[in-house]
Formats: sequence, C-alpha cells, structure tokens
Amino acid sequence: MAEFDFDLFTIGAGSGGVAASRRAASYGAKVAICEGSRVGGTCVIRGCVPKKLLVYAAQFRDGFEDSAGYGWSAPMPSFDWETLIARKDSEIDRLNGIYINMLKNSGVTLYEGFGRIVDRHTVEVDGKRYTARNILIATGGWPTLPQVEGMEHAVTSNEALHLETLPHSVLIIGGGYIAVEFASIFRGLGAEVTLMIRGDDLLNGFDDDIRVALAQELRKRGINIISRCKPAKLEKGPGGYTLTDHMGREHSAGLVMAATGRRPNTKNLGLEEIGIALDEAGAIPVDQWSRTSVDNIYAIGDVTDRMALTPIAIAEGRALAETLFNDNPMHIGYDNVPTGVFSLPPLGTVGLTEMQARAKYPKVDIYKAGFRPMKHTLSGRDERVLMKLVVDGESQRVLGCHMMGMDAPEMMQALAIALNCGATKRDFDRTIALHPSTAEEFVLMREKAEPEKKI
Repeated sequence: MAEFDFDLFTIGAGSGGVAASRRAASYGAKVAICEGSRVGGTCVIRGCVPKKLLVYAAQFRDGFEDSAGYGWSAPMPSFDWETLIARKDSEIDRLNGIYINMLKNSGVTLYEGFGRIVDRHTVEVDGKRYTARNILIATGGWPTLPQVEGMEHAVTSNEALHLETLPHSVLIIGGGYIAVEFASIFRGLGAEVTLMIRGDDLLNGFDDDIRVALAQELRKRGINIISRCKPAKLEKGPGGYTLTDHMGREHSAGLVMAATGRRPNTKNLGLEEIGIALDEAGAIPVDQWSRTSVDNIYAIGDVTDRMALTPIAIAEGRALAETLFNDNPMHIGYDNVPTGVFSLPPLGTVGLTEMQARAKYPKVDIYKAGFRPMKHTLSGRDERVLMKLVVDGESQRVLGCHMMGMDAPEMMQALAIALNCGATKRDFDRTIALHPSTAEEFVLMREKAEPEKKI
C-alpha cells in the first residue's frame, strides 16, 4: 500500500495552487487540491480579471467623449450598472468552470472545502483527513480594514465588485494600485470620487515622477485627492456615510471603500501548531525553493513574504513542481518583473525606480519624455503621456522603464524582455522607431534630464 494518499496536497485553488498542481500531475504525481471558496482564486474570481472588465467599461466614457473631435455626433449613451455586473458575473462563472475542468483533465483531485494542516503530512478538509508526502500552501491574501471605529460599514475590493447599484459618490481610503484603479472605475462610470491618502502622493514604491503625473491626470478627471489624511471614525446615516478624519473634518459619501492593503491568508490553517514560522504580517517566510520552516511543507504566492503578483505565484508553483517531481531543481528570480496599474490613464513599469537606482549605483542617467499623445490632438482631451528610462551611467545598461499613458502595460511586457537581456541605452538608440506610435518615444529619447528637472 502507498505510504501516503497523495504525493502533493495543495491548499488553495488560485492561480499559483492550480499551476503547481497541474504541473506536478503532468509528471505523474498523485495530486489533490482543496478550495473553500471558488476555484480560480483572487485573480480570476475577485481580483485582476473582474476588475479589468470594469476598467474596460469605464473607458467607454472617454471613447464617447473623444469621438466628437473625429466627426462623430451622438448623444452620450446611458449606462446600466446592473447589466455590467451581470455580464461580469457570467464571465467569472465561465472561467470558474474552465479552472475546474483544467484540474479534472489534469488528473488532480479537487476537494471543495477549507483545508487545515493537522500535522506535517496530514490535511483535514470538512472533517476528513488526507495524507500527503508534500503539502503546498497557496491560500493567497485577503483585504484588510483599518482599525478605526465604524469601519465595518466600509466595503473592500471584494464587495465593490458586487454592488447592487452604482453609488453617486465614493470615498476611497488608500493610495495604492487597488485604490487608484477603483477610483478610475467609479469616476469613469459617473460617480463623484474622493481618494484619502496618508502620504503626500499616490502609489508608494512606484517611481516618483510617475506618481506625481498620475495624480495630476486623476485630478483632471475630477477625482478629489486628499493627502496627509487618516480616517478616525466612520458612521452610517440614512442617506450614506460620514467619515471623520484625524483632524476632525467630516467627509460624506454614498459609499466608503477601504483599499488599505491585503494580508496573507494564514489564519485557521493550523500553521503555528505544527511549527511553521510566520512573520509579523502573518506571511510565511520561505527559502528560494519555496520551503517553509517545516521541510516538506511549501508555500507560494501572496501568502508568502515575497512578491504579490499573479504571474509570480504561477511561476513559483511551476518551479516547485519541476523541483519536486521532474528532477529539475528550479527557482525563479524577482528582478525586472513588469507591473501594470490599470488606472485611467494606466501605468506600466519594470525594473528600478530612479530612487532605487541612485541608492544602488554611483552614477545614474535619466531620460524623460512628456507629451500630448497624437490621439488627443483631435479629441481635445487634456491628457499627457510620461515616459522615463533609468540608466546606469557607467555601463549604460537600462535599469528601469516607466510609463503613464494609453497601452503602458502592454508596452512594458515587451520592454521587460529587453531589460532581462541586459539591453543598454545604445541598444534602445539603435532600434528603429515604429512611427507613428507612442511606443517609439522609448527609442527616441536622447537628452539626459537634469536631476531637478520636472516635466
């Protein structure tokens, strides 16, 4: 008889857990996976995919308004939130079914229920226990609410995707990528939007020029940004909500949304009881092979202390399957990972920010281009593009690419290849421009920007 029921038991059927399980099964491993919610995880069910569908919906307002400059004449169409949510839900249902079928077709056994680790080789799901040679934790993260009186009345990104009606006004607490994306969605669909942030600028950790430029563009769209402000109390009234800030000022809105970060989903998994170490944020520290402090238990994705991005979780999961079941020891790198922020306008970034580069290299060259895109010469929209290259002043290797503007995330995927190949500024310079395009500006920047110069 087999020593264990399974070679691998994965807790969490999100992008990372599904990728690891399918890859392991393809190498002949006997694999099980459990999921207490819907198969597909945060990205597919309540994150990247539904959010971007709503971003697409919000973009149509720009298209309708801009068309007049190109000769189109029509009244602004009406918008129906209920139709959008129903269509979005239908697509998520379809994707959920695809993920379930992918597991089935890969030979992975799916248990629908919350999993808890009993000991280093045993997982319990809905009262039934299963043994496994290896256990993988891929339970992702979960939105957090500020520890403020009355904050239970606020919604998070989870609930924002399922609102019954579009609120007339929204107050969003937070300045990260989820906050600016939902601010863009709600504003694009017609709501009045206020962003309340603790610091001076949005998107902490992104390049400073990009952060400032995005705030300018959001304000042009009518989004109110209140900086250096923290919530102190939230109250629900008959007509909406009143949030009192730390200075005693009151802010009213039809909906309050907290976008103040996510925490690793490690509660009630039995981790501390079996000796798996957690950091102060509740994340699971792992080594380069995704191994926890218990040597046959692994963790990948947002539940760990590494980079919280869906493609990272997928890559970590596949690398683990290669290591354990294909005699192909593999771990991934975390440099030059491209990132997109699907605000309006969107951002794309890869590599080091200017601040990070100056802290690491003795000499740094900066190239910037700011301009009105060709599309808006006729539309009349007052929206600008900002593009930036961060270059090692000695080797001339391109260290970072940053952009705000239409299609920025799409461009950044290709530029990430160049950075991972070690491209230099000369490589960019000798590349022929594709004209007319916005992307060509990345190979046309010639003049170095002075450190104090701002566009």
